[in-house]
Amino acid sequence: MIEYIQEPFTLSTDQTKIQIDRVCEFLAQSYWVKTRGRDTIIKSIEHSLCFSLFHEQTQIGFARVITDRATFAYLCDVFVDEAYRGKGLGKWMLQCLLQHPDLINIRRVLLATQDAHGLYRQFGFQSLQEPERFMEKLHE
Repeated sequence: MIEYIQEPFTLSTDQTKIQIDRVCEFLAQSYWVKTRGRDTIIKSIEHSLCFSLFHEQTQIGFARVITDRATFAYLCDVFVDEAYRGKGLGKWMLQCLLQHPDLINIRRVLLATQDAHGLYRQFGFQSLQEPERFMEKLHE
């Protein structure tokens, strides 16, 4: 468990601190999770490296990384509460996340975004160099 502090904000990887109701509430409003059920969200959190952003005792942000902690990571479910946006908290969260000891030497970190390309480019993310090499299997 690691905590990063930037008073009055704390970013923690302690899964026992995750405010599940708050995370589920936000994700239910997002474009990428609308149909994901609460049980699925909880299971996904249990099997991921999670970063919870707090203002004092209230969870105001979240990011989840699916990773083997050695070679590959997929960044997903990133959010900062709308009331706290524009304060640099999303950037701080990504900076801390990418410097986490289990992620710092990862060769490839992937993510998918509909509208935050500018934010992620600031951290070195770019379009796939060889998108033709990637495939997906979707269950509808």
